Amino acid sequence: MITVEGSLKVEVECPRAEPAIVGDANRASEVIQRIRALAKRSEPQMVSLDINDVIREAILLVQREVLGHGVSLRTELVAALPPVLGDRIQLQQVVINLLMNGAEAMASITDRPREIVIRSQQDEARQVHVAVRDSGIGIDSKTAERLFSAFFTTKPSGMGMGLSISRSIIRAHGGRLWVSANADHGATFQFTVPTNG
Repeated sequence: MITVEGSLKVEVECPRAEPAIVGDANRASEVIQRIRALAKRSEPQMVSLDINDVIREAILLVQREVLGHGVSLRTELVAALPPVLGDRIQLQQVVINLLMNGAEAMASITDRPREIVIRSQQDEARQVHVAVRDSGIGIDSKTAERLFSAFFTTKPSGMGMGLSISRSIIRAHGGRLWVSANADHGATFQFTVPTNG
């Protein structure tokens, strides 16, 4: 059995506990600590990062929940991207939020596959570009920008803070976060962050 105490330290009571489970619990603990730091407006811990590692770690944290929504998750990550200067946990929080929003946007979809594709590449401005594409209900142009306003939500039980916080994080990293409707179904949330040059 694994318990997370108030100090957010993971204690393993079962000697057979899988190291991967302990690792996931510790990563979740770090995410919680960084969310608390965000709430207190603490300075981000900026280090040189491989954005693909950030994406893979975020996927590990939410993969079970995404699959639980009946969603298939595919990655198209360009290898050997230049590093970015960023706070690992904050950037993971952005990716996690975009993945969960995509999964929830497909909850009512029954006439096509529920799929999320997450891509990384370097754009024309030589920034690192990440896109999370879903096949959900999509977004209209009037609602698109409002999604990033604090307390605005399209979900019955949503708080309307996830995308607002995510945009603040990306801006603090010198980047940009936006959404666009797909030509067929769903929407694509995208962000850019400068390389660590």
